[in-house]
Amino acid sequence: MAEPPGGAAEDSWGKVGPGSRRAGPPALFMENARKGSIVSRANSIGSTSASSVPNTDDEDSDYHQESYKESYKDQRRRAHTQAEQKRRDAIKKGYNDLQAIVPTCEQQDFSIGSQKLSKAIVLQKTIDYIQFLHKEKKKQEEEVSTLRKDVMALKIMKVNYEQIVKAHQDNPNEGKNQVSDEVKFNVFQGIMDSLFQSFNASISVTSFQELSACVFSWIEEQCKPQTLRDVVIRVLHKVKSQLY
Repeated sequence: MAEPPGGAAEDSWGKVGPGSRRAGPPALFMENARKGSIVSRANSIGSTSASSVPNTDDEDSDYHQESYKESYKDQRRRAHTQAEQKRRDAIKKGYNDLQAIVPTCEQQDFSIGSQKLSKAIVLQKTIDYIQFLHKEKKKQEEEVSTLRKDVMALKIMKVNYEQIVKAHQDNPNEGKNQVSDEVKFNVFQGIMDSLFQSFNASISVTSFQELSACVFSWIEEQCKPQTLRDVVIRVLHKVKSQLY
């Protein structure tokens, strides 16, 4: 029996059986469209889900950078605070040392009571004490210079006495020809007697003013080197004549 036209086509599209619908071309097209829509919706949901998932790597990196920045700022702030504290401690220690070293800072200042000395007062007292030390140093240097001169003079005297002692040891008989103290006194007495005679003859005691004028006039006239030389020669001749 010959197959009806379109039978092969019906087999290619679907079998027809009892209780079933024929699946023709429109039904297959709609089925494929429905599947495509589902796939599209799945892809869309997947992309949306993927885009909505947070990028934990980038966020971790930003978090670490922010933490590093905050940590660096904290370190800088901490270092600055420590340096400032050290500076203040050093200044405080310096003022405490000045108060311990400078004697005037330890003394009680009744003008300000028992309150703690201010930094300005400590500095002023330190300046005054340094100026005092400079004056004392200069004074001590002058005393040392004077003592050195005295030492030098004593050394010269020592050398002279050593020479005298040595000369006396080399010439032990030299002292036998020396004059006595009595002879020296007689020479001195003769000079003074001569001067007193001229002084008594020239000086007037009518008034103190006249006495002063006469004394200066006598010194100018009778105490000239040539006049004194003549007096000494006359006295020495007189004493010599008495000895021999």
